[in-house]
Amino acid sequence: MHKCVIGIDFGTLSARALLVNVSDGAVLAQSVFPYPHGVMEDALPGGAPLKASWALHHPRDYLDALAYTVPDLLQKSGVDPSRVIGIGTDATGSTVMPVDRAGNPLCLDPAFEDRPHAWARIWKQQTAQDQADRVTALAAARGEPWLPNYGGIVSATWMLPKALETLEEDPELYRAAAYFVEMADWLVWQLTGTFSRSACTAAYKALWQAESGYPGREFTGALHPELKDFYQEKLAGPVTPLFSRAGLLREDMAAQLGLPAGIPVAPGILDAHVSASAAGLSRPGEMLSILGTSGCHLLLSQQEADIPGICGAAMDGILPGCLGYEAGQVCYGDHLDWLVRHFTPVAYLEEAQARGISAHELLSRKAAPLQPGQTGLMALDWWNGNRSILVDSGLRGVLIGLGLDTRAEEIYRALLEALAFGARMIVQNFERGGLPVDAVRATGGISQKNPLAMQIYADVLKLPVQVPKVQQGSAFGSAILAALAAGEERGGYADVYTAMEHMMPKETVEYLPNPAHAAVYDTLFQEYERLHDYFGRGENPVLKKLAAIKAAAGG
Repeated sequence: MHKCVIGIDFGTLSARALLVNVSDGAVLAQSVFPYPHGVMEDALPGGAPLKASWALHHPRDYLDALAYTVPDLLQKSGVDPSRVIGIGTDATGSTVMPVDRAGNPLCLDPAFEDRPHAWARIWKQQTAQDQADRVTALAAARGEPWLPNYGGIVSATWMLPKALETLEEDPELYRAAAYFVEMADWLVWQLTGTFSRSACTAAYKALWQAESGYPGREFTGALHPELKDFYQEKLAGPVTPLFSRAGLLREDMAAQLGLPAGIPVAPGILDAHVSASAAGLSRPGEMLSILGTSGCHLLLSQQEADIPGICGAAMDGILPGCLGYEAGQVCYGDHLDWLVRHFTPVAYLEEAQARGISAHELLSRKAAPLQPGQTGLMALDWWNGNRSILVDSGLRGVLIGLGLDTRAEEIYRALLEALAFGARMIVQNFERGGLPVDAVRATGGISQKNPLAMQIYADVLKLPVQVPKVQQGSAFGSAILAALAAGEERGGYADVYTAMEHMMPKETVEYLPNPAHAAVYDTLFQEYERLHDYFGRGENPVLKKLAAIKAAAGG
């Protein structure tokens, strides 16, 4: 009788869960739970308005997702709960939330429910840019040894800038918080009753280094006097290594989920990083691109390198035995969704409905026959700022070459090309730093659903792109880590590479670069790079000026 594991991916708009056979990786059941509150961008549940560019989650949605998906998996599969030997979860990051000492979110306390900083600020909220700039400047001035591991720039999306933003904008709330937690770690706390932080979230989002720990008191105290003991107090808690066991499923949660108590639970992990095991990333030189709402690019290496503008580098942070480098594009699927939601002609929407396909698919089909360069358009993929390599949330998108004859599918293709050009900038940045990239694997919704996007990706990068046929890559990766948490003694695995060998899908779709298309894209990329540096490196600060004028006008 086969053993099973559960992997749950807590994404931006929904939670996706899989029940997986440990012996061969067969998916026995799937379950999806859209968050009832979605992403709160305009107002809090009680009606309190939010400022521009805020993006919050309701923690109750996460708990409701657990309560729905796990019983749903068991019901759909007919699997006896006693056969489930492990649970793994992942979440977006940095998704930061203040809690009390027992782990209760402050946003659920009536005293704080109308305070925006009490809620879970998700990965794409970048309102702490001023704080991030000051963290970076102070670290550079002091020569902090950890700064090069983050490409020399601290992101506005990370833990420390968001905590400092809370302290400066709502000091009462900051003082009331016993801890600030990543959602990935909070979920494990709810499942096990054991409070810990995973090495993944600590290293990539909270400036923790395995050799030296967190930044010291002198640094945080110089940043703000009340921040001096931030890491020792509000980020307290043991750091649990990945590829281990965080704890056991507690009795009350087990009863709610319909599972036996005592099932091993894996440490929390970021949704992008957990995709590495599901996609079969296993060697230096092969980059993994996780292409969903945002884009994340992971690269393994056996050597240290100073790569400007990366999102972090940590030993064992992605897979054991390797340094894991992360870079990213903060707006990927969101970039395309913006066009579809706001600028798709009514006639196209009606055509898509008549054909029984989505507007995304219709635009992709209409864009597919167009040749590279045929649109006469070019875009900079900064609709929500630039994560790598400029690390500047204040940048905004650029679209040039428009004419009265420009059609929606041409813009759609230009946006796809811009995303691929942005990824090529990241590959080029890795290679200039001494980390070669010779192949690409891709996972995430776009890689599975949009063949045109992947062919453009291969053509622009001039590299073969393999897309493993894995259902819900992050959830599947979490299932693999659940098998590790269970261990051999319970029917799981002793190491991640053995688990990958047995569980990951063997079938892949490969996209090979078209040499003729690649030659045209080489020419176009030169223009993209010029625009990237012109608008992004200070030669023309018009994007920042426009943002300031918009803010002054109440926009």
